[in-house]
Amino acid sequence: ARPSPSPPRQPYDDEVPATAKPPRPSRQPLQPPYPYPYRFLLNEPHKCRERAPFLVLLVATEPADTAGRAAIRQTWGNESSVPGVSILRLFLTGVHPVFGAPLRRVLEEESALHRDILQQDFLDTYNNLTLKTLMGMEWVSRHCPGAAYVVKADRDVFLNLAYLVGRLLQPQLPPKRDFMTGYVYRDTGPLRSKAYKWYVPRQVYPNDTYPPYCGGPAYVLSGDLAAKVYAVAQTLPLLNMEDSFVGICLHALGLSVTSSPWGVFNMHRLPYDKCKFSRLVMVHHYQPEEVLSLWPHFQGANVTCPP
Repeated sequence: ARPSPSPPRQPYDDEVPATAKPPRPSRQPLQPPYPYPYRFLLNEPHKCRERAPFLVLLVATEPADTAGRAAIRQTWGNESSVPGVSILRLFLTGVHPVFGAPLRRVLEEESALHRDILQQDFLDTYNNLTLKTLMGMEWVSRHCPGAAYVVKADRDVFLNLAYLVGRLLQPQLPPKRDFMTGYVYRDTGPLRSKAYKWYVPRQVYPNDTYPPYCGGPAYVLSGDLAAKVYAVAQTLPLLNMEDSFVGICLHALGLSVTSSPWGVFNMHRLPYDKCKFSRLVMVHHYQPEEVLSLWPHFQGANVTCPP
């Protein structure tokens, strides 16, 4: 008997005519994959198990910035900086694009000592800052959903948590809900020139203006809103501008930012003055080592400020 003919071989992918291939959606290089199963390399899942803090402080930091984290722990990031208020500090970081492997052991040792570092397996680059913030929102929503408030801050700020808590958050009152405030930008739009660090092509964000948003150096949101931002981010095209993207998330939720008292969030550097800084929440462009030298004077009682 003659053998039955074998079935026709299926063509390999590279043999299929281009017209027959399904189109692959192209991803703009400034747009990191999201949602995507980024893994926690360093995590602190039990921090809120005993009791939910009043405030979770999330500080964006680079993997190699050991000295910066040390200075922040001793100054505005000190968990005991506001008497009578429970504060939890966590540093957010990704993987160094070049020295990820050698830095891993250093970060693991620092993490074992201080138990305050979160790290996921995305590359730690400027255009991935949105991933860093979303990692913090993910952590709050999964491991600390009872936190009353969340502050996201960059490393290069002077942050006055005591004034933030006493003036804006007021622990004696019930926690606000669906609340976010900071330095509010309104009617601003993406920069379309590649010459800018903040370049956003139309392929990433087609609209000419952003919804209102809070400037990235430091902003505060209610704990319930952190979880909602993380959830809605799973449904939106990611934007490489972290602060603008959080504003887009709020817009998608049908919410808006709350204007802060004028001048308490400063996007530009101001000369240090204890009395002036005691009535501010944030001043941008102060390096951690610089704050370390100013902090004893700021905390000192030998200067009397006018009422």
